[in-house]
Amino acid sequence: MSAKNAFYAQSGGVTSVINASACGVIEAARKHPDKIGNVYAGRNGIIGALTEELIDTSQESDEAIAALKHTPSGGFGSCRFKLKSLEDNKREYERLIEVFKAHDIGYFFYNGGGDSADTCYKVSQLSEKMGYPVQAIHVPKTVDNDLPITDNCPGFGSVAKYVAVSTQEAALDVASMATTSTKVFVLEVMGRHAGWIAAAGGLAGKEEGDAPHIILFPEIPFKKREFFRKVRQCVNDYGYCVIVVSEGARFANGKFLADQGTRDAFGNAQLGGVASVVATMIRDTLGYKYHYAIADYLQRSARHIASDVDVRQAYAVGQKAVEFALQGKTAVMPVIKRISDKPYRWKIESAPLGRIANKEKMLPRRYITKDGFGITAAARRYLEPLIRGEDYPPYINGLPKYVTLKNAPVKPRLKTKFVV
Repeated sequence: MSAKNAFYAQSGGVTSVINASACGVIEAARKHPDKIGNVYAGRNGIIGALTEELIDTSQESDEAIAALKHTPSGGFGSCRFKLKSLEDNKREYERLIEVFKAHDIGYFFYNGGGDSADTCYKVSQLSEKMGYPVQAIHVPKTVDNDLPITDNCPGFGSVAKYVAVSTQEAALDVASMATTSTKVFVLEVMGRHAGWIAAAGGLAGKEEGDAPHIILFPEIPFKKREFFRKVRQCVNDYGYCVIVVSEGARFANGKFLADQGTRDAFGNAQLGGVASVVATMIRDTLGYKYHYAIADYLQRSARHIASDVDVRQAYAVGQKAVEFALQGKTAVMPVIKRISDKPYRWKIESAPLGRIANKEKMLPRRYITKDGFGITAAARRYLEPLIRGEDYPPYINGLPKYVTLKNAPVKPRLKTKFVV
């Protein structure tokens, strides 16, 4: 039996370590030329499969693929494109199978979060029904850290490190000027539904009075009176107040603080700008001078300060995805299992996609202090190992040396075009 080709695609918002997973997949596949032929990548994610815009990774040198491990963003391009349900748009899934069949693809590695896990699961089911079985393996990636079963998600550890370090450094700045200048600093971080990233900001504070003094989580309804009381107390006690706020912070009725009425491609409220909302509330109510910052893309692309643990785990799940496929597994995801906190030890296992797709893991209430404004010792025990270690990229002339791939196209074999 001749070796089947593999298809790899990146999905959703990219991270500083998603390319490390790509490196893991491609390097592992290259070790088994008798079982896996070429590894094709989707140009701009799953869209590349639908439009038959495939990238031939065999045209990349071993050195270029290895350099992906220290290069942020999506080396092959990613997209926010959610395939509809099989019932609503079976044609999209059939098109995927047609492309896979035309290019002799027998392995599907989809690197993303919850939506891509669902797509991967559906492709595995439909391919069987269509008589062209494809081994579909989901490779976990999300800065939101909200995939179930896995202890943590590749991409999160590095964002957590960036947010914790940024909070610590900005707090020193504010504290040094608070007597005559800024009293309140607000840092906005990602996290629509789950407060994992906001919680990571709490790692910056180790002693009573350390920043951040307040964390606003999506899981805890925002109450103005309690919030203003806490801000005033911090300024009175410490001379200043540092706040980390999740973009998904919301009122008790479920409305986002930053909901301006606009919607994204998936119909979700378009968030961003909650730092400005919170800062303005403080100024109007308490009169304090403020500054705010939005971490935005900086938090997820900061490869220069990536967590070594995160890099190693991102590579490992890519590598294990190939191993699981070669073992005959399908519709599974490599998950990280924590063995111990001290010393921090972990391993990779497989979990069925049926238990992962369309499910979210929220920040547990036991990780949030009783007043709702900070993290507990349990949260610290969970978070601290994930940000440990540094894995600096090589530098040249003072800047990181990142790789740009050739991304050589594969010649289309289907006559029909597909418009997304």
